[in-house]
Amino acid sequence: MSMLSISDTGVQAPCPSPFNFARHVLAGAKGREAKTALEVMSHDHDESWTFGALEQAVRGIGTGLLEAGLREGDIVLLRLGNHVSFPLAHLAAIAVGLVPVPTSAQLTEGEVSKMINELSPAAVIVGEGITCPEGDFLRLTETQMQAMHVLAPCDFSMGDPDRLAYIVYTSGTSGKPRAVMHAHRAVWARQMMIRDWYELSDSDRLCHAGAFNWTYTLGTGLMDPWSVGATALIPAEGVMPEQIAGLMKAHKATIFAAAPGVYRKMLKSGNALDLPDLRHGLSAGEKLSETIRQDWRAATGCEIYEAFGMSECSTFLSSSPSRPATNASLGHAQNGRCVAIVGDDGPLPRGETGQIAIHHQDAGLMLGYFGAEAETRQRFQGDWFLTGDLGVMHEDGQIAYKGRADDMMNAGGYRVSPVEVEQALQGFAGLTALAVTDVEVKADVRVIGCFYTSESDVDEAALKAFAQATLAAYKQPKLYRRLDSLPTGPNNKIRRAALKTLTLK
Repeated sequence: MSMLSISDTGVQAPCPSPFNFARHVLAGAKGREAKTALEVMSHDHDESWTFGALEQAVRGIGTGLLEAGLREGDIVLLRLGNHVSFPLAHLAAIAVGLVPVPTSAQLTEGEVSKMINELSPAAVIVGEGITCPEGDFLRLTETQMQAMHVLAPCDFSMGDPDRLAYIVYTSGTSGKPRAVMHAHRAVWARQMMIRDWYELSDSDRLCHAGAFNWTYTLGTGLMDPWSVGATALIPAEGVMPEQIAGLMKAHKATIFAAAPGVYRKMLKSGNALDLPDLRHGLSAGEKLSETIRQDWRAATGCEIYEAFGMSECSTFLSSSPSRPATNASLGHAQNGRCVAIVGDDGPLPRGETGQIAIHHQDAGLMLGYFGAEAETRQRFQGDWFLTGDLGVMHEDGQIAYKGRADDMMNAGGYRVSPVEVEQALQGFAGLTALAVTDVEVKADVRVIGCFYTSESDVDEAALKAFAQATLAAYKQPKLYRRLDSLPTGPNNKIRRAALKTLTLK
């Protein structure tokens, strides 16, 4: 019988106690006070922060928040824009034992109101022009927060690594955004990503293409580089993806991190990208297509290493320069992670498809959903947290992604992964983006539908012939529809549920 689908990397050493998330991030500043911690890249005026200035601002804001009357354990909602104030406020709140909740500036007033009703925050920090309703909470402006930079440095609130540190909201692909609670120890777990995905050192200059107020940027683009004394490079507000390569060259970026869509836009011209200092790229957020991977290699001479994670847990599967992925897999479980592929009765034999699951002892796993203990329990099967994503573990321990459990399509009695079909069709020339899902064309009749965007009309007969040449008959779309754009959520992930509701012509 085959080995069970359980990673053999063991469990990470326990987080030291007492502990503080922000203190761990700022440890990289020690002895590097004059070194550049952050460069905000633009074509006309760069903004630069040293490690010394960064720590002073964070700890000064921490003092100001306490002087404003906030107390340890209070929830602080962050309604800030795409600039450095966002990570400064996030770290400052954690430093003094407050619980920040980073949110997207694009949320509507109704969406923010729902969060406020659910969380009952003690304070909201609001940037100019950012939507935020009135309420029974302390309202602090970004200008007030900036004045706190020069205050005496706060002490770090040290304590149990398992205590609540911050809350993030899921994307809402399940229908309702969930408030995910993370412990101070979550940042301890990120060391495994630094080693087994980034291969990051203090000499690196890591460029992240995302906005300051995106959790992917907060972690991979800022806190992780700072924790090891590396320099973070972030494009300024208004910089377009097509302009990033030139800024990366000027700022001597050695590692680049972005979602697959950014890579696609950077490669749109088809020209080579002159990035002499780049060692490799990083991708997360959605599945990276093989086409983008190959085109990036051709344009830069560098590889892209992919990682898989979720709001409930930092990335835990990844490839890296030392352990590249094979067989179109995501890579291995990071050393210190305990990951399994489980079925209804627990871990499955290797080679069988099941849900990707994380052991409850993983330091990066959430504490639970805020105010939803029953829903939290439903996500566990014994010792395993169920991600809702399907995968298969090969004999060598690498895990291939097979799509969302609730995205699996049923076509003529066959269960088909939309990811598999999408990856096959991405090789067809002329498509700029595509998504596949099963749709009901009449009562009790479902077929696979392919929704795509393109700059000009696509020869649909040729597209169908391409599918016939690359996919088994039961996997081929029976319906094709061109759209102006694909429906996406706040984090740019495709909303397949929205595709299912489109009127089909």
